[in-house]
Amino acid sequence: MYTDSMRRAFRSLNAPKNFSLQIVDNDNFLTVKASEKDFMSLETVEMKREAIEYMIRVKKALEDNGAIVLLVREGGKEL
Repeated sequence: MYTDSMRRAFRSLNAPKNFSLQIVDNDNFLTVKASEKDFMSLETVEMKREAIEYMIRVKKALEDNGAIVLLVREGGKEL
C-alpha cells in the first residue's frame, strides 16, 4: 500500500529538529507513529506545535496520494 508517490510526498516534508515519524504499512492502511519521548523532549510549546503541524501535513500528504492514515503515539504511561 505504501507507494513510491506516498514515499516521495512524505520525504518532501521537512521534520522539525529532533523529531521524526515512522511509517508502518499495514496493507489496507498506513500507521504514522510518533515517539512520545521525542515529542516530550521538545523544549518549547512552539517546537511541540511545529511537531503536531508536521504530523498533520504528513497525514494529509499521504491521504492526498490515496492512503488511509492512522496517527498514533508510541510510549508513555497508560492510565
